[in-house]
Amino acid sequence: MKPILFCLLFCLSIPMWATNADSTEPAAAPFAGMDLTWVNGQNRQRDFPLSIQNVGTGVLYLDTYFNYNLAKPIDNTQTASSTIGRTSEFMLNLASFGFEANYHNVLLRLWLQTGAQLNIVQELDGSVSHGRNTSTGNLKFIREAAAGYHFDVWHGLNLEMGIFMSYIGLESYLTQENWNYQRSMISEFTPFYFQGARIQAFPSSNYKAELWLLNGWQTYNSWNTGLGLGQSNYWRPNEDLQLVANFYLGQDDRGTTRLRFHNDNSVVARYFKQGAGTISQAAVCFNVHYGFQSGEGETLENEYLTGAALSHRLWFANNTLALAMRADGLINRGLYDTPAPSPVAPNAFTDAIASMSAPSIHIAQFTVTFDVMPSDFITFRLEYLHRASNIPYFAGPGGTTSPDGWVDTPTGSWRPDLRTFEDRFTLATNVRL
Repeated sequence: MKPILFCLLFCLSIPMWATNADSTEPAAAPFAGMDLTWVNGQNRQRDFPLSIQNVGTGVLYLDTYFNYNLAKPIDNTQTASSTIGRTSEFMLNLASFGFEANYHNVLLRLWLQTGAQLNIVQELDGSVSHGRNTSTGNLKFIREAAAGYHFDVWHGLNLEMGIFMSYIGLESYLTQENWNYQRSMISEFTPFYFQGARIQAFPSSNYKAELWLLNGWQTYNSWNTGLGLGQSNYWRPNEDLQLVANFYLGQDDRGTTRLRFHNDNSVVARYFKQGAGTISQAAVCFNVHYGFQSGEGETLENEYLTGAALSHRLWFANNTLALAMRADGLINRGLYDTPAPSPVAPNAFTDAIASMSAPSIHIAQFTVTFDVMPSDFITFRLEYLHRASNIPYFAGPGGTTSPDGWVDTPTGSWRPDLRTFEDRFTLATNVRL
């Protein structure tokens, strides 16, 4: 709680003498001159062809994939992923377009979206059933929409309100920005979007602090009367090192006083850079999470989520090729943040939970990704992934929907086919202008 309270005071007690209004030299823009295109979770574009001078920048994004699960589930449903929802099919994962402007210090951001990924992220938001006059039917098509103002304080201060991409976690909602196509498991179990307000403060050219007021943990609405509180810190002492610390506190369950706390920390470091030669860049990143729920009879020993991801990436041929490897895993004790692998119960997953005195899931994942990037605007990806869990959680050949794989077929006494491991290959294409 101390970092959150510190940032609250930090952002709300900005001294007027810090303004640049009377300075003969304007303060440098935050992270000015830094090459951040290599960072895991950051856009790798250097050129923005849809920019309008003195107004803003247009955004056009397209993400498609063909996923092949070696189990070949009969219903073609890919389970346990917020990145990929289908297998053995060509899929439009995400199509998005929009505009971002900073005109006379007025901030405007509007990015629209559609695609299959919305079915496994936005459409699962149960908070829209809290009262009336809202639904995912309208809001899910908005990737980001925010309005605000930029104040010329320190190296910048932004105040915004709207729908935002989540600040929690290292990897991005947009797969083009990540070193791997399938996100780490700990990233999959944390939010991708928030609705609320934020203050972004840049007290120096290499440090950013944010304070957030949120409706809830990946929700459009709130579960209760209380708002969530978030705090984020980015420190980039130079363009080869990024340190991140994020915090969240909120009530995120229906009609209870239960509190959820979450913290994640990241280190991303580029240890080699060379303009010519076989290897042009090399970098590593480490992301670790810890969170828990308390109240309503729960204890920290029985309701927690922890995990980590370690990644390494090499760039070749003047950054037109790249190879990334990642090992990651998580433990969710109490299963408070674990989505069910099938809507049909009972199944092997529910049987395993019932047999445990303290329900818990452990998932390990290993990923290898090869990228071909002929320009900054397009990425071709080939990826292999292996996952394993302590209880059945991944789809087997029989699928997780019905006996013949169709949602309108009666299930009767049929049970979903769940396994403790998964292997799959993914071919993806990302275009971004």
